[in-house]
This record gives sequence, structure tokens and C-alpha cells, in this order.
Amino acid sequence: MKKVTLTLLISLLCMIRLSAQIDLGESKALIKRIIPSRANAFEVGYLPQENGKDVFEISSKNGKIILKGSTGVSIASAFNYYLNEFCHCQITWNGSNLALPKVLPTLKSPIKKNSEFLYRYYLNYCTFNYSMSWWDWKRWEKEIDWMALHGINMPLAITGEEYTWYEVYKEMGFSDEDLKGFFSGPAYFSWFWMGNLDGWGGPLPLSWMKSHHELQKKIIQRERALGMKPVLPAFTGHVPEAFKKHFPKAKLKATNWTNGFADTYILDAEDPLFAELGKKFLEKQTKMFGTDHFYSADTFNENEPPSDEPAFLSKLSAKVYEGMQQADPKAVWVMQAWLFYSDRKFWKEPQVKALLEAVPNDKMLLLDLATEIEPVWKRTQAYYGKPWVWNMLHNFGGNVNLFGRIEGVANGPIQALNDPNKGNLQGLGLTMEAIEQNPVLYALTMRHAWDSSPLDLDKWLDGYIRNRYGKVTPENREVWQILKKTVYNGTTIRDGAESILTGRPTFDSTTVWTRTKLNYAPKDLLPAWDLMIKSIKANGSKEGFQYDLVDISRQVLANYALPLQKKWVTAYRKNDWVSFQKYTKEYLTLIDDLDELLGTRQDFLLGKWIKEARACGFTLAEKDLYEQNARDLITLWGDANSPLHEYSNRQWNGLLKDFYKVRWEKFFNALTSAQQKGEKYQHEAFEKEIKQWEWSWVTSHKDFIATPKGNPNQVAKKLFDKYYSKIEQAYE
Repeated sequence: MKKVTLTLLISLLCMIRLSAQIDLGESKALIKRIIPSRANAFEVGYLPQENGKDVFEISSKNGKIILKGSTGVSIASAFNYYLNEFCHCQITWNGSNLALPKVLPTLKSPIKKNSEFLYRYYLNYCTFNYSMSWWDWKRWEKEIDWMALHGINMPLAITGEEYTWYEVYKEMGFSDEDLKGFFSGPAYFSWFWMGNLDGWGGPLPLSWMKSHHELQKKIIQRERALGMKPVLPAFTGHVPEAFKKHFPKAKLKATNWTNGFADTYILDAEDPLFAELGKKFLEKQTKMFGTDHFYSADTFNENEPPSDEPAFLSKLSAKVYEGMQQADPKAVWVMQAWLFYSDRKFWKEPQVKALLEAVPNDKMLLLDLATEIEPVWKRTQAYYGKPWVWNMLHNFGGNVNLFGRIEGVANGPIQALNDPNKGNLQGLGLTMEAIEQNPVLYALTMRHAWDSSPLDLDKWLDGYIRNRYGKVTPENREVWQILKKTVYNGTTIRDGAESILTGRPTFDSTTVWTRTKLNYAPKDLLPAWDLMIKSIKANGSKEGFQYDLVDISRQVLANYALPLQKKWVTAYRKNDWVSFQKYTKEYLTLIDDLDELLGTRQDFLLGKWIKEARACGFTLAEKDLYEQNARDLITLWGDANSPLHEYSNRQWNGLLKDFYKVRWEKFFNALTSAQQKGEKYQHEAFEKEIKQWEWSWVTSHKDFIATPKGNPNQVAKKLFDKYYSKIEQAYE
């Protein structure tokens, strides 16, 4: 009896100790941020893990909803589950529905959910720029809440990294002048951190470094308070050019990303300074932010190593890890496995194996970065025993398009979990280059965080529609069946197609970074537009519906640009100048109409992007620099001769009318002028001229609307009436 009592007492004490590690106040605060007027209807509590796995439980008591979990993330996930399944509400980036019932539903019996995934990972280096470049604490706070609600417990946390390096190099005797050409502008940190470029978009003001150092403190504190384990950066060898001056005997290698930028410098892993510098950085970072012992380091991101010798790659890997271990014996190296996907000609089995096996299995975590596109784990024997994470990449460059592999995302993670060859699969994640688009794919992926049973996609979609639009009607159910079979079928192309409207003017149907090939027949999307218009009366008051209406309307009109382009190209080649003028006018009008449509939603505003960039500056010069960064990233990407122009193109209000339309006008004027003079049109001359105009646009200043203008339902209906029959005929 005494033994049983003692055992119970020990268990109780352990539970109290573990419970004390959870900040229940943060869980309550999250609920209050989301539903301030109803937060008192919820109570939160601790629930211990089961078999080392996170768990949550929802129950009712005395008219209150009781949310318990093993972490703050678990409690937030319980809250989100309750909102979705019992209140038919939804929280997304693109239109939320928080119309709670007057009386909150109670549960007849408790509901408990476990997560089969130890790690639920979030973010890609690129997300920090294609979406997050200008975020303040208010926007970060909202995103951290979104993470917790969707079960994320391992976010990449690299905000403010540049200040940590600034402090390290200053202590090593580097001057501000030494570092002036090293740190990039704020829109290019992702590629600076990955060693692809130096200095572009700078020089970076010290005020930015200090303010974002403070911002990182808030981000890290909140993430940890909710039970997340942030992944902090580590050293991979990228050093300033001035390193040669301070350490003339250092073994440096020049490398080039081959995208129009100057060489960057990599410190040889064999150099004793490599591990020393890695240790200095982590010690400084830990002093500033603490640590959860997870460190992100990506060697040779889209840069080929100087040797494919397995012994060389093994030594390099060991040295990178050594730099982490010297500062933190508990260090776990988190690696994006993108290099194995992007350069598979180099990374064959001997090379991959050598790089990975140099580090102990329990000291490395591999992110299979684009598992829904190509599961690299299947051709690497599940990363040779290393723990790994199944991720959806989905979006590249922040391009605006309806696209996704909905069936693959619905089934892929669970198929991998049940595969006998899965190796040490331990996680699920989202590694998109940009967010705030196609919210259905992200909600669907993270559904697996708390439910590992096979999914009935049609049933899940019904729930998604109900939560998003307030009700399920035959019309909107059919819309999503059409979307599932067209834009979200995920076949034939890697990522979403762009519209020819956003490409640098051409007679062709595609350009290098404006790839227009669709994974469906564009006419097959038209019935979805028709049904959405018919659903305005039933669902039009809901934010989620309005976003989807605008996005589907946008996609149909963006697709229509291609057959319209063919008409004026044909007229031009036949010297039919009457038809040429007619169709080019229609083409330009289409851009104007799209611009108006997108102006009705905050999700598609250039003005918002630029306003947020300028708000980061403390002086006029800083504001102008940040605006230039903001304009450049989404247009030229680099300088006037950048090979990456349009990689991050956006179908946004303001950008369509002020940038893309003007380019096309100049192109059409050049064609007309040549014809009137009886001369042959010179495309090379036009390209040279347009590059300079584009650069002048990047370096200019102009205000655009930063808040939505017009009624999305009304504008979409107006454009439907104007275009539907024309588009239908064009595809016939």
C-alpha cells in the first residue's frame, strides 16, 4: 500500500513539475487574441505526453470548454480543432471565419488526439523574404498564433541573424567599412544567409540590424512560451571578402551562384578557423537568444562543391558539425535536403552518403524539402538512418496562382508513415518559398499533425467549405470538385503556372520565369467561376468566399491572356494592323480589369508591400532603400541584366497597371512605330531599352493603394458579365 502511494506521489510530483514548464498564461492569451469577447468560455490545462508523443484533449465541464495539452502548441491545436469541428469556424491567411455560435457547443464525451510526428516543422529560408521581409511584431505575433493553431512546434528562426554576425566580426577587429559590402539589403537575407550573394540591396543600416535583433527576441520568446523549439542558424563557411585582409593565410574559396551576382567567399572546412568561427557565432547567438540545440546549416545551396570525392564531402560535413558541437555538445544539425533535389547529377549515392554519415544519426535532422514533388527519401534509403521530415514545398517565389497536389498532400504523409522503408521518419512540415496563398493546401497538410488515419478528401473538403463559407451548397461543393480536378490536380508541372501578362514582352507563349503551361485545360475551370458567381447570394458575406471568388476570377482572366496574345501575334505576323490594334487594346484592358479586381482584396496589393517596407525605415534614406528592395525582388530580382527577372512575379494590384501594362504598351508602340517607318522591329534593341526602364521603375517612388478598394463580389460579377462568353468562345 505504501509502495503504491509513494508511486502515485512521485507521478503527481512529476506531473506538477512538467506542468510548470508549460506557460498556461500564454495559451490563455492566444485564445484571447483570437476571440477576445468569448475567451472566458475556455479553460486550459496540462496533459502529459503519451509514449513520448504530444497529445491534446477537449472536454466540457460546467458549461465551459476545457482544453488540455502536453505543450502550448497542443492546447492551441485543441482550440483550433474545437473551432473547426464544433463551431464551423476557420483561421487562414486569406480570409477567416470566426462567427461563433451564440451558445458554444459542449462535448458529450472527451476527445483526445495524439501526434504521430515528433517534429512539425515550418518555414524555408526563402519565406523570410518572399513573404516576411517587412513584418513587424504585430504580424509575427499573428503568424506564431497560426503556427500553434496548426500544430507547428519547430519553426525556423533566423530573423536578426545579421546582427549576431555583426557583433562577432566587430569583436574580431572588422570595421564597419569591412562589412559594408557584406550584408545584403533586407529583401535578400535568405540568399545572403545561404552564401549565394553579398551586399546586394545594401548597404544595410545598423538601425535595421538592431531593430530586428530586438524583434527576434520577441519571436523566440513567444515561440518557446508556446512550447516550440526554434531552429537557429549555424555557420556554413560564408565569410566577408575582407576576411582575406584580416586572415591572409586563411583557406578561402571563391564561389558563384551564377545568377548575375559577384563571387562570394567560403572558408575551407579544413582551415582551423572554420570550427573556431562556427563556435564564436553559436556562443554569441546563445548568449543573445538561448538555444533549443537545433541549428540550421545548408552547405552548397545551389552551388556545386569543388570536389565530388566522398572523402572530401565527409570531412566538410564533419567540420560543419564540429563547429556546432564545440559550442553546444547537444547540437543537432537541421539540414534542408534541397541540394539533393536541385543538383541530383552531382549528389549521387556515394556523395549523399558521405555527407550524411559523417555526423551521428541522432545529431542530424534532414528536411525532405519538397516531398510532395519528389520524395528524395525514397532514393537515399530514407537518408541512411537519419531522422527526417516529410515536407510540402508547393510555392516558388511567391508567384500568384491556383495550384497544388491536393491528392498527394491528402495521402502522402500517411503513406510515408505506413511505408516499411520509411526509415526514421519523425516529422511533418511546410517549407514553401512564400505563404499567404492557396490556404487549402496548408490546412490540409497540417491536418495530419493530429490525425494519422487515411483521409476521405471529399469529406474533408466539405468541412473546409462549411467552415470557410458558413454553409455547404451544391454549387460550392461542385466548385471544389472542379478545383480538385483542375488547378489542384498537381500533374505534369512542378509548380504553379504564371500568366503571360507578367512576363517581359514577347511573341512567345512563355518566358524563362513566366511559364504558362497549365496542368489542366483552361476551359475546364470556367464552370467553377460560373458557380462561384451564382453562390454570391448564399456565401458572399464571408471573407474566405470573397478571397476565393477573387482568386478564381483572377486565375480565369490570367489564363485568358494567352489566347488573346495569340490573336495579336497572328495579326502582327499577317500585317493585319486593324486586328492588331483591336486585340492589343483588349489585352491592355484585360490588365486594367485584373488590376481593379485585385484591388478589392488586401491579399493582392503592391501598395501594402511597399508601405510595409517603408515603415521599416527610420530615415528617408532608409525608407527609400527598403522600397527599392521591395520593388526589385518582385520584378528584376537583381540588377537591370538580372537572369532572375520575373522569378518572383506577382499578380498584384498596382504592379499590373504600373509595371506589366506599361511594358506591354512600350512593346506594342515599338512594333507599331517600326511598321509605320517601314523598318524591321529590332527585339534586341527593345530589350536593352526595357531593361533600363525596368531599373528606373525599381529605383523610383510612387504611392499605391494600401487598403482594398471596391466590393469584390460586385467587381467579380461585372468582369464575369464582360468576359465569360468571350473566354468560352476563345477556348471553343
